[in-house]
Amino acid sequence: MLKKLFQSFRPPVPGPHHRRTTPEVINKSQHSLQRHQFSRHAVNIVERLQSAGYQAYLVGGCVRDLMLGITPKDFDVATSATPEQVRAEFRNARIIGRRFKLVHVHFGREIIEVATFRAHHSEDDQGDSHRSSHNASGRILRDNVYGTLEEDAQRRDFTINALYYDPVSERILDYANGVHDIRNRLLRLIGDPTHRYQEDPVRMLRAVRFAAKLDFGIEKHTVQPVRELAPLLREIPPARLFEESLKLFLSGQGAIAFEMLVDLQLFEPLFPASAHALDERPTYTHTLISQALHNTDLRVKQGKPVTPAFLFAALLWPALPARVLHLQAQGVPPIPAMNGAAHDLIAEQCARIAIPRRFTLPIREIWDMQERLPRRSGKRADVLLDNPRFRAGYDFLLLRESAGEETDELGQWWTDYQDANDSERREMIRELGSRDEGSSAGPRKRKRSGGKRKRGGDEAFE
Repeated sequence: MLKKLFQSFRPPVPGPHHRRTTPEVINKSQHSLQRHQFSRHAVNIVERLQSAGYQAYLVGGCVRDLMLGITPKDFDVATSATPEQVRAEFRNARIIGRRFKLVHVHFGREIIEVATFRAHHSEDDQGDSHRSSHNASGRILRDNVYGTLEEDAQRRDFTINALYYDPVSERILDYANGVHDIRNRLLRLIGDPTHRYQEDPVRMLRAVRFAAKLDFGIEKHTVQPVRELAPLLREIPPARLFEESLKLFLSGQGAIAFEMLVDLQLFEPLFPASAHALDERPTYTHTLISQALHNTDLRVKQGKPVTPAFLFAALLWPALPARVLHLQAQGVPPIPAMNGAAHDLIAEQCARIAIPRRFTLPIREIWDMQERLPRRSGKRADVLLDNPRFRAGYDFLLLRESAGEETDELGQWWTDYQDANDSERREMIRELGSRDEGSSAGPRKRKRSGGKRKRGGDEAFE
């Protein structure tokens, strides 16, 4: 599967020193796009800006996705108007961002993003820190250098994102052979890949995301420098990496994205502790994370709700047991050892990916349930069953078992306990006896009470 994603086919494309200054114009009769497929608010913005004397086009993902028969999630506009000029045209507009100024035009719940044409940075621009700045490795820190349509096309990351649709003339302007690459299902960077990744290392993650989402191959020159430049991701602000990780893993193609991240050595800069666990226990770690992502992909395809908490709990879990055992070896009781190890692991991870507190708390609760679920004697089982995190903890237990973790059929016991009536539950507790008190051992094998084993309730994801 991965081999398919890394292609060697490379037709001629204008290089960084031989940029196309005139686009290939694809007329209405030569493409399948129709203006009614686009957001009417986005079309209205383009028409109003053009009427005011500015250039304006629908651009990027919405054009690409509609050409592929995919319904776009949002609609972006590119224009020659500055952010201030756009705001002057629309009372419902707001300028956002400092590193990269944009305008959001609000239409109820729909927000149309409007960006001014960008240009390549010159030495003169570098002298104005309000417009342009880079760090020592070449990463762009501020990007408010405005330019022409032609320059904007060359500043875009991938050829398939450098397509401009004019809803007035219904023409597509293609400056980088993007239509050709869409037809050949090929992802290709515009310009020199090393330089473009140094400008913004997140482009490496975007390459993985687009390839996985669109089932595109990655052109060989685009993929070649990724492994060497992967450590540059450590310089990216953790909050930005959180947003990128959600796009990677909650797009419906998270499992293949994970495989690509590992293959391209991009997983370690994002999840260092989990990458170490992948080296130490490759089969178990890979199976658990892959299964969690396959389950998430299925829910996305079925239109069911998903939450990052359960997924991040799975992504980090393989790094946790060794830390818990280390603390227990120092005399720390099991539950405090779990709490201490979980706190340290999440703190370390948040230094790379800023997981918000609204997700870190349920992550810790899901993990805590793994230590509590084996403790079922007396009234503990009923108390756990009433715990609001029981379903997520139970589903996580089943995930661990599916990865090959030995729990002495603990998951089956809890499946049966949920199906049992009150008297059957009391008998199950009596069968445990004193041997189960304070241990992680499961019960003696018991004949199932009937019904199919439950796999992954919705509560784990809501």
